[in-house]
Amino acid sequence: EISPEEVKKSFCLFVFSSSGDSCCNPLSMGYIKKMIEQEIPGVYVLSVMIGKNIVEDTENGFFSDVNEQVSMVCNQLAQDPKLKGGYNAMGFSQGAQFLRAVAQRCPSPPMKNLISVGGQHQGVYGLPRCPGESSKICDMIREALNKEAYLGWFQKHLVQAQYWHDPLNDDLYKKYSRFLADINQERAVNETYKKNLQQLEKFVMVKFLQDSVVDPVDTEWFGFLKTGQAKETETLQESVLYKEDRLGLAAMDKAGKLVFLATEGDHLQFKEEWFKANLLPYLH
Repeated sequence: EISPEEVKKSFCLFVFSSSGDSCCNPLSMGYIKKMIEQEIPGVYVLSVMIGKNIVEDTENGFFSDVNEQVSMVCNQLAQDPKLKGGYNAMGFSQGAQFLRAVAQRCPSPPMKNLISVGGQHQGVYGLPRCPGESSKICDMIREALNKEAYLGWFQKHLVQAQYWHDPLNDDLYKKYSRFLADINQERAVNETYKKNLQQLEKFVMVKFLQDSVVDPVDTEWFGFLKTGQAKETETLQESVLYKEDRLGLAAMDKAGKLVFLATEGDHLQFKEEWFKANLLPYLH
């Protein structure tokens, strides 16, 4: 048993890092963790490692099964006594849509607020500037996505293929996307997903106005390219997902649970002052 005071302090931040990064990089996730611990005394911050060490954690941002990652994280959350009373979650880049899958699939312990920082909730159709330090890996990923994103091996092992959303091949995407099409209710409406997501108090989405990594950038606010072409975009509110309320986002919007924030800068580039003023309030 943990005391009420310990439960209060464990109302925590749970961090899922972006591709090309790791849970504990002192210049990125490690820095964010330290800053939040300094700003919110007594907070319990869990920055999840996918794998046995930092090298594996970084590699798993490119090559792994996202559904297995989500299951692994769900188990880790359920086994952590400090999270028993619920937690706040913050995901960076692809980590944001992975965390949304956690909210939809694993309601215990309860996720209170979900903060998506540059997340790609409708996927991507393009990789203009691949994150990470290896240009060879990025070139290989680009070639694979352009030609074979929906083949079985890529859908199971290449992370970026698992949220690749091709508007020119909508039927192919809906049929073979193992991760994104599932959590976005593209094939059928899973009422459990819908119910669980609506348990959030706030779903905060941050868009970077000069983003050169995410294409289209509208996906950071749950918008995307209109089906059948690759030039015009539509907002979340204009989408079938919203109009049919397949995920409960329309109901959440009407209830004031969706928060759309924008900031100047390239992908994941923000000032510490902006972070403290705009995001920290959702972590208390």
